[in-house]
Amino acid sequence: MSNEPIAAKVDSLSFINCPDEVAIKITELDSQDYCRRIWGKDASLWKSDPTEQIMIEKSLGWLVVIGEMQEALTKIDQFVQNIKKSGFSHVVHLGMGGSSLAALVFARTFDLRDGLPLTVLDTTDPITIKKIADSVPLAKTLFIVASKSGTTGETLALKDYFYERLKFLKGDQAGENFVAITDANNVLVQMAQNEKFRQVFLNQSDIGGRYSALTYFGLVPAALMGIDVSEILKRAMKFAEATRANVEGPPSAAFTLGAVLGEMARHKKNKVTFIVEKPLETFGLWVEQLIAESTGKDGTGIIPITNEPLGKPSDYGNDRLFIYLTLEVVSKNSNDEKLKNFVLALSEAGQPIVTIKMKDLFDLGQEFFRWEFAAALAGAILGINAFDQPNVQKNKDITNQILSEKLVQENPTFTEGSLSIYSTENLRPFLLNTHPGDYLALMAFLPESPTTTEWLQRIRASMQDKLRLATTLGYGPRFLHSTGQLHKGGPSNGLFIQLTADYIPDISIPFRKYTFGDFITAQAQGDLQVLRANQRRALRIHLGSDVESGLKELLELVSKLNQ
Repeated sequence: MSNEPIAAKVDSLSFINCPDEVAIKITELDSQDYCRRIWGKDASLWKSDPTEQIMIEKSLGWLVVIGEMQEALTKIDQFVQNIKKSGFSHVVHLGMGGSSLAALVFARTFDLRDGLPLTVLDTTDPITIKKIADSVPLAKTLFIVASKSGTTGETLALKDYFYERLKFLKGDQAGENFVAITDANNVLVQMAQNEKFRQVFLNQSDIGGRYSALTYFGLVPAALMGIDVSEILKRAMKFAEATRANVEGPPSAAFTLGAVLGEMARHKKNKVTFIVEKPLETFGLWVEQLIAESTGKDGTGIIPITNEPLGKPSDYGNDRLFIYLTLEVVSKNSNDEKLKNFVLALSEAGQPIVTIKMKDLFDLGQEFFRWEFAAALAGAILGINAFDQPNVQKNKDITNQILSEKLVQENPTFTEGSLSIYSTENLRPFLLNTHPGDYLALMAFLPESPTTTEWLQRIRASMQDKLRLATTLGYGPRFLHSTGQLHKGGPSNGLFIQLTADYIPDISIPFRKYTFGDFITAQAQGDLQVLRANQRRALRIHLGSDVESGLKELLELVSKLNQ
């Protein structure tokens, strides 16, 4: 790439220190009518194979869904009013990946207004499940069962668990506490009818899970919280119309972002590192899935780095593209000034930076659309199908195979204090066998809590300091529906550290011969098997029964790497 940096601004987006090839690519794509062809659902932008093109054509409904959802607002509002009048006091959203991440963004980003508290449950960890089951008033809790396919194993297991709990309390009226969001004509629809669910929202079938934030999957839970979803959609529509205007006018902000992402990745600046203010931190989980699953395949891909502890400009290599997402209106607890200074230091160090300015939290609507469009365009630039996830199913198949057999416990190959390590090499040589451009992924099949996250973030910071590598963190099994595709199908430059623990107390799953503890154990084992089958460098560390003590020991080991 040319070393001559450029800077440019398009509406709410600006970029600096990007090589001039980026500007050339934007002009080239514009001259080749890429915007018109995307809006025209021209599948040849991504693949030449006729079979793949049919699949792609059936995956582009997100381009026009905003208008359809605006027409559905009355239906959503009537549903919300009915739920309030029926005496419900809490909502629990059961889903995985694209069926739950937009709901999680709304739940963790917006303050509760005049709606109901929303809890998103997207794990098979029995400790977390029991904690939620014991903390909500079950008889007055509405459960949203969200699955595009209607067959998502984790979601159906969670639904069965809570449905049986409600049957004990309410008998044949248990279904009144359940709502389904799914595609038409699948197992979940039939189940909802048989068990007399309160309502079924049928989503558009031509929209993949990770492109479904602005559909019933994201908007129903948001509306139940009391969020003004009409304003969310209004902002999204305005932005989408501006993007579509690129067909006859200059490149839009969404088009520009997609071109920057794709072209920078083509030239090995594929660690897209998000710097966001505190109110928006959870947005990273959603955009992480979108980018990872859309681009991480065929041995290539863009690696999203979210919520990474801030380092010094000298800590970062030349494989990064930074995304600075900032709010004009920020909360009193914002880390705005610290981030501004950090971004300024990165800019002065010559790092490429894209800055996106949001007016307030309601601009999330436009950001959902901006990033969907950008991910699709980046996929076209990289020559991949941005709408499939070919490596995800393999993990599900192996998990099911493990569950159908007896779980086999390996013997550790190494021990470090109370830590058990499963690998052909110990932790130190594993971590020191790195190369420029590698990245390190922490995959935590652990109960998610602020304390656990804090320890994991400290471990990330230490690894970044010692190894000068980009780091990612994902809780399992959530990440299996997110970055899991990238891990197996993307570039082979990752080091994967899986963290497991004892799942006590455990919980039985109705109608199954295995427990939730067995389920998450099998998912971890399956993930490790698939990683190794794809020749990925992968290591498992078992923390035992005391997660916090185990993480503290791991941090001590990492901190001594260079000694």
